[in-house]
Order: sequence, then structure tokens, then C-alpha cells
Amino acid sequence: MKRKPGNLILLLVWAGLMPSILAGQARAAESSVPLHKNIQVDCSFPGGNILLDSIEGDTVTVHQDLRDTQGDWFYWYFRVRGAAGRTLTFRFSRGDPIGVLGPAVSTDGGITWKWLGKQSANGPTFRYAFAPDATEVRFCFAMPYLEANLKDFLKRHSGDRHLKTDVLCKTNKGRNVELLRLGRLDGKCDHRVLLVCRHHCCEMMASYSLEGITQAVLSKTDDGKWFGEHVEFLVIPFMDKDGVEDGDQGKNRKPYDHNRDYAGGSIYPSVRALRDMVPRWSRGRLDCALDLHCPWIRGEHNEEIYFVGGPEKENWERVQRFSQILEDVRTGPLVYSVKSNLPFGKAWNVSEGPPRSFTRWAANLAGVGIATSIEIPYANASGTTVTAESARALGHDLARALRRFLAE
Repeated sequence: MKRKPGNLILLLVWAGLMPSILAGQARAAESSVPLHKNIQVDCSFPGGNILLDSIEGDTVTVHQDLRDTQGDWFYWYFRVRGAAGRTLTFRFSRGDPIGVLGPAVSTDGGITWKWLGKQSANGPTFRYAFAPDATEVRFCFAMPYLEANLKDFLKRHSGDRHLKTDVLCKTNKGRNVELLRLGRLDGKCDHRVLLVCRHHCCEMMASYSLEGITQAVLSKTDDGKWFGEHVEFLVIPFMDKDGVEDGDQGKNRKPYDHNRDYAGGSIYPSVRALRDMVPRWSRGRLDCALDLHCPWIRGEHNEEIYFVGGPEKENWERVQRFSQILEDVRTGPLVYSVKSNLPFGKAWNVSEGPPRSFTRWAANLAGVGIATSIEIPYANASGTTVTAESARALGHDLARALRRFLAE
């Protein structure tokens, strides 16, 4: 049988198109496969913490890395790449470690942060819609404050004669534990104040308040000028520097954490160095020793700013006086009330035997005025949102109250 010329031409055309058609079918089939292979979830950066369980469709299951933590805790910080244009659900397989305002989110590599919002979370899960051009989005339990943040702050104040930077010691991993001296630095000060932070390395929002105090001390305001004439500050921004940079929980670290290392022979270099230095530096006159912390993740008392009392009666009376001044002079957005303070013997604040914490140790130093710690919530302070800016403003209020207290 003869083939018509037209049929032969069609056959040849069809044969020539077959590779293209097959390739197109392959691409179509490939596009119908879930794109989770393109999604990358990791924590390979300073402060990072996450363990990836699985990626199934649009659901990413993860949990926080507890490493050497005794029991459970809630710190996590990770980034996602390769998810542009998609809406993903992130589910935590361990506990309920999402805060009261959902996760903190950064779309610029961790430089700026905002809360995703209460509506974004449902128990241990949250959802996020990635922008079509999103290359990297970071998520964290709260708003990280790391060595890079401190360096950026110090750079803005370089050359200030009321600021000197030094090193308290080296960590077990060879990192510098920064030491700052602020205010009057010629040895002729009338008052000495010790400020410490991040005994529990995950408690990052407290660092913004510490930075706020430092801003106020170095400012050209009346308060700043007064501090520059009358007060020398010794500031340790990161007591657990390794934990901050490694992204540890820090709280309840085995065998015990940095804030339980002030009895007997200290096992952490920063605690040993501080215990050795402070008595020599204060010269028998330490007007204030303040340790800045963040409380538990949520619930009663944990969404309020409060000072923690010790068993030393006179010390607590002075702390209460300072607290009242803070309530009176507060101008920042974060609400504080003396009624929120936690006296010794109430709730979790009970005796644990020997004075193992920083404040119990400091309260027994020669010539100490007040020694206490303040708890600054991660996200909600009596109905007001805690952010980097509002936490710094609380630091300004603390500095203003400290000036009035010392002047009395």
C-alpha cells in the first residue's frame, strides 16, 4: 500500500517533535512532585538552634535542640530557604515552644525583627506565607541579641571618653567575654554599679534593656552627664558567651547553669573571673548589682516585669524603694508596677540551700547597697508588646530610676 505524501510528512514531523513532547511531559511530571526537596531548614549561624524532623508537603516538623539541658526548655532559632511563594506550616514535635505573639520573623538576615502575631500560631504550630521573592526568612522564639548586636552598638559609641571596652576572660571555647566600663572612669566616682546579663543565654530580650541602660549612661542628656560625673559602671553583657553564640538553652544546663555557679568553686570561667574581680573593683562600695533576666514563656507573672527578692530584709527594702522610683519615673511604653514584684518565699522564689545565684552572692558582698534581678518578659508585658525598641526604653527608665535612687 502506498503512503500518501501528506501522511509521510506528518509522520516525520511527529517523529521530530517526540523528544520535545516527551521532555515537556517530563517537566510537567516533575512540577507535580512536591517541592519540599528545594526547601532548606537549618541553623548554621550564630545563635542558631533547631533539629529538623521532616518535610512533608507544606508541613515542616522540627524541634528545639536541648543538648545538655536538664528537662525541657523553649529556645529555637532557624532559617528557611527555597520556599518563595509558598505557605508553610511549621510544627514543633516537642512541647509548646511558641511564644504568646507567635514567632519573631526576620526577612533581612537577622538584622531587624517583628512578631508574626498571636493569630499566626495554634499551639505548637505556626503558618507563614513566603513572599514570591523571598530568598531567606529567619524565625526565632524571640528577637536575638548576639555578639554582632553588641559590636554594632559599641561601634556607634566608639571614641566616647565615658566608655572603655575590655575582656573579663576567655570562655571554655576561646571566645572573649566582653567587659564594659561606663561613666566616670578616673577612679573618683561617688558610686559603683554592676550590671550583668545572659546568665541564661536564651534570655535575649533582657539584652535590649541592658543596651538601653548603656545608651542612657552614654547619652548627652542630664542623666548621662550626671552618670559621667558620679558613677562608674561595670557591665558584663554575656555571662554565658559560648551559649549565646552556639544557640544553647542555657537554663538548667547540666550539671548546673551559670546562675547556679556562685557557691564553692565555680566551673564557668566568666563566673570565676567575676567573683574574683568585683570585690577588688568595688573597693567595699557596691551601690547596686543588677542581673537582667527573662522569665518563663507565658502565663501568670511571666507576662509582667518584676524584681526578685532575696532573704536579706534590708536589701529587699532598698529594692522595693528603687522599684517605687521606677514606677514613678517610667515614661517608656512597657508597664511596670511594684505590685508585680516577687518577694522571697513566694511562688518559685524559695530557698534552695546555699546562696548559689548571682544575686544571693552579690547581696553578701561588703558594702553592697542593693542586689537584685529583674525579669523582663519576652513578648507581652502587662498587655504591652515587648520589642527591641520598647525593651531599650525600659532600660532608659531603669537608668533614670537608678540616678534618682543613687542621688538620694
